[in-house]
Amino acid sequence: MLHLALVQNMLSAVGAAPHFAWPNLPAPASHYPAGVQLVLLPFGEQALRHFMFLERPEGMDLADADGLAAAGRAQPALSERDIVPRGQDFATVGHLYRSIEAGFARLAGQHGEDWLFVGPPRAQATEAHFRWPELVAVTDLASAQRAIEEILEQGEGARGDWRDAHFGQFVQILDEYQQLRQARPGFDPVRPVIAANVRPPERDVKVPLITDPLTARVIDLFNVTYEILLQIFERYFAHTQETDPQLKALADATVTLMVRVIKPLGDLITTLPAGPGHAGKTAGPSFELFYESDYLMPHREAAWALLTERLDEAGWLCGAICEGRGANIAGQLRPALAALRETAQALAAHLPARSAHARLATAPPRLEPAELDTLLSRARELAATAAARAAGDPDGELGACDTALARSSARAGVGARASRDAAAGTPGPGRDVSRGACR
Repeated sequence: MLHLALVQNMLSAVGAAPHFAWPNLPAPASHYPAGVQLVLLPFGEQALRHFMFLERPEGMDLADADGLAAAGRAQPALSERDIVPRGQDFATVGHLYRSIEAGFARLAGQHGEDWLFVGPPRAQATEAHFRWPELVAVTDLASAQRAIEEILEQGEGARGDWRDAHFGQFVQILDEYQQLRQARPGFDPVRPVIAANVRPPERDVKVPLITDPLTARVIDLFNVTYEILLQIFERYFAHTQETDPQLKALADATVTLMVRVIKPLGDLITTLPAGPGHAGKTAGPSFELFYESDYLMPHREAAWALLTERLDEAGWLCGAICEGRGANIAGQLRPALAALRETAQALAAHLPARSAHARLATAPPRLEPAELDTLLSRARELAATAAARAAGDPDGELGACDTALARSSARAGVGARASRDAAAGTPGPGRDVSRGACR
């Protein structure tokens, strides 16, 4: 996430929009060396070698993992006379960022830093919001160079020193993994995960599909939350009139979703069966996106209302899974449900009181199933008692009071049932469950 924020800072610094969109995997990386493939892989030697290939230091001759060789032809070099951009080839991640660094330096030298760095400094992600000392605010050439250096040192290491960087860590993990496999040939440290989608991809590419209904639903919840995360990032980096507390609320929401929802859901998914046709295999997060995440919601109040609504709908889906076919994994889902509701309430608190979505900031928490059962039982007992007493004194003051109590108890029971229906996924008054799917 640090590298993502640094890249968005560089884009913002030169006045560009944030960029979070990419095609669903597997996909050829059209902006990377000769169309090298990017795919979701279970942990193992193939995945480690692929990561090492992508993070290898400049000048290191290292082949990609088997089955992941370059899938396209190199692009011709861009001419200085070209006025429109097009894909370029880069041998390594370091090559890419050194080229960007050289581009910054050349443009600043030709036109001046004031000409190049036109983005508002307030659009920068900073340590104040995300608590990373390494998060560099990019406002001039020197800070842009520091941001690039931070990315490269963490990825491939300082020039010539890669042992403590990502590349060196992958080398060490692969070495330990191979030693363990040699000592214990049957050793496998991971679950039998298969890379599969919930729905067929839009492109003509063969991808296994999840066939277990519960697993598919949980992956949908993961993907919806992942999409909301990207939309909140989009709002943070392309904000308009947000105050500092509001920017902090957006930053906090991203961390909450990653740590308390996406991570535990990802772990849970790898324990769920992929379904018929995938004997002995479990699923994995598919990171499928179903909307264009790089659209700009230009009006602050509307943007916050939509983000709040989507979080509320994700919470509804999580609750529906808990009360439906996912009752056996409800204990693992309820912490994520609580985080989704808390995040929706935190964003709704910044909406004006007149906003229909502001109600989510003060909405009482939904009752748990045991609490609903207790309320329903108590309501039935009160209604029966009041009805029996009213039958013995139908015209007296006591009978009138008891009759009113019976009616109130009945209404309480109806309210409890409505809460149960909402938790189980049955739409209640005012909930349009199709709205999120149409947006």
